[in-house]
Amino acid sequence: MNDNVFKKVEKKTNIKKDTILSLAEKLKSSNFKDENVLTEVIDELSIMTGREISEDKKNKIIKAIKNDKVPNDIENKW
Repeated sequence: MNDNVFKKVEKKTNIKKDTILSLAEKLKSSNFKDENVLTEVIDELSIMTGREISEDKKNKIIKAIKNDKVPNDIENKW
């Protein structure tokens, strides 16, 4: 991912590149088909961004990830 993406993410979320990379490294070996892991990740991101995520939205995110409905190229989403 190039620095422009990190800058855009930081501008929208106030999360620094180093924090993102640290979280990514931590999650490398995680099982993203495990609902408990996904819930923990979503909760941690919610805290990091200061944005509350409703249970309904959390369930939709988990369902999308478990069903491989997440785009591979997020750079175009920002």
